[in-house]
Amino acid sequence: MAREWECENPLRRQAWSAAINATLRVLEGKWKIVIINELMAAKGRPLRFSELEKLIPDVTQKMLIQQLKGLQQDDIVQRTLYPEVPPRVEYALTALGHALGPAMTALIDWAELRHQHEAKRLQAGAL
Repeated sequence: MAREWECENPLRRQAWSAAINATLRVLEGKWKIVIINELMAAKGRPLRFSELEKLIPDVTQKMLIQQLKGLQQDDIVQRTLYPEVPPRVEYALTALGHALGPAMTALIDWAELRHQHEAKRLQAGAL
């Protein structure tokens, strides 16, 4: 969706800022972006809880559960429980979660640009 950044309406610009802040609050937390990245890398294949634990070795079980619950509440991640013994639980991105793809790509591009900028700045300061 294209944005007219030179919008003359300050209320519209404030609404955009509020929407961005609300979105960042949904994604806030040390592990949510990591979880989303791993689910995106799975290319639509659901991941079991144990797979996520292995892919994110530094996260505790408690924190992984909390972060997954938060992502479920915000309809970014879908949890599917299979009534088997032992029960099997899988996690996958919802349509809303998949829609984060372009924004995540843009953030990765910006992070790389920022990293290059910082490296040049530090190099210039060392001279």
